[in-house]
Amino acid sequence: MPTDILPIAGPATHLPPPPGGRWTVADYEQLPDDGQRYELINGDLRMAPAPTPDHQAASLRLAHYLFTFIETAGHGRVFTAPIDVQLGPATIVQPDLIVILHGGAASITAQRIVGPPDLVVEVVSPATASYDRREKRDLYAAAGVREYWIADPGYRFVELLTLAGSLYRAEHVYRGQAVIPSTIIPGWNVATERLFG
Repeated sequence: MPTDILPIAGPATHLPPPPGGRWTVADYEQLPDDGQRYELINGDLRMAPAPTPDHQAASLRLAHYLFTFIETAGHGRVFTAPIDVQLGPATIVQPDLIVILHGGAASITAQRIVGPPDLVVEVVSPATASYDRREKRDLYAAAGVREYWIADPGYRFVELLTLAGSLYRAEHVYRGQAVIPSTIIPGWNVATERLFG
């Protein structure tokens, strides 16, 4: 494939669908360990290309700061991909970063996280940007994820979405020295620029 044409997140068409055409959690659990990143969205199997170095660097920095403000401070747990988050009977996603506060709606089981995390962060790349900004945004809102951050390492900004009813309200886009005004993370005071190195 020419380097000017990039793959995008989309249907996993290389795997034959189960009988009936809709994937279940049981089908998902039987997927081969082939190094691909799969998600189950309302019975449809999706996959995304491997993350880029910029994506991974931003994800690592975000994880460092979230771990410091959440786990080290004793407020909850922070997880990084790949980890399954079951948001419904036929929906399992693997967000880039997940925050679960003590007393939140999500539970941590031996296999996966079940229920909506308090905060989900997706680090976008050209392959996942439209998927993260449309399908995943709507999915996280419907599931009750209280805050959704869309981090863009290419443009070095974070878009903050907060839950209002069953829809997200776009607060602002933060970059440079601006601090994301999270209602989820106690004492968050990190300049957005530091999240991208």
